[in-house]
Amino acid sequence: MRLLLVRHGQTPSNLGHFLDTARPGPGLTDLGLRQAAALPQALAGEDIGALYASTLTRTQLTAAPLAEERGLDVLVRDGIREISAGDLEMRADEPAAREYLTTVFAWAAGDTTRRMPGGEDGLEALSRFDAVVAEAVAGEDGSRSVALVSHGAAIRVWTAARARNVTVEFAAEHRLDNTGVVVVEGSPDAGWTALSWAGTVVPPVTASGPEDAGPAGRTLPDVGSVAPEGPRG
Repeated sequence: MRLLLVRHGQTPSNLGHFLDTARPGPGLTDLGLRQAAALPQALAGEDIGALYASTLTRTQLTAAPLAEERGLDVLVRDGIREISAGDLEMRADEPAAREYLTTVFAWAAGDTTRRMPGGEDGLEALSRFDAVVAEAVAGEDGSRSVALVSHGAAIRVWTAARARNVTVEFAAEHRLDNTGVVVVEGSPDAGWTALSWAGTVVPPVTASGPEDAGPAGRTLPDVGSVAPEGPRG
């Protein structure tokens, strides 16, 4: 099965680097609408059999042009919504962004019992995303791709946790711009391999740092460069 993990188009909160994760969330900026309109052409080479979006408004608006062009229904699922910021919601300061990112990348490194302040833990976040992926796989015979329009942190963390060739360091250091696409191939049983990340081919095995580096440290040297919902995240 080939999964296309698509980040939503630009929102007003992206421009302010706000940790804006609550439902229903903002719509798209004018640029975000243009990004969504360009998505069908960007994915012209993909034979898409099913299209999913999260329960947040921005993903459904992003998916709409693709759904219209392909004649697909948008299947709205809560499981692929953004990772909740909890008590950090709508903060835009560096300490909040660093705490959010350190927490979510700790999940990808295996510390799934760690909890976002006032929010979910890693097991909850990854399990709900897994459930939508499992549904997508069960609904297709594997001959066609499935597109899931989701969010920056959710896509990066799930891919780092589930794709055998994506390390936490790789996911932390490689941003995913609005309407950027991560392509993975495999199955829940056999495992997943990332084929490309925003157009960049992912090697079979990515370089990793020292085992004691953790999800923070040098993998997150500049919070602004990896902000999950900022314009460059």
